[in-house]
Amino acid sequence: MSDPVNHPKHYTQHPSGVECIQITEHMGFNLGNAVKYIWRADLKNDAIEDLKKARWYIEREMQKREREALT
Repeated sequence: MSDPVNHPKHYTQHPSGVECIQITEHMGFNLGNAVKYIWRADLKNDAIEDLKKARWYIEREMQKREREALT
């Protein structure tokens, strides 16, 4: 039975059999979200949209690190 809140079907459809959260919980927020969108891009309706979301989080992380490097 599918559980759309705790265990949505697309969370476990990756060919590796690994759930994305098992990887991303060891990363910071921005990088974890970028990996999440890349990981599941082909498992949902719009891969291009998910890749754009991943890019947004990567750019946000780069801006954060650039600001930190200046201080």
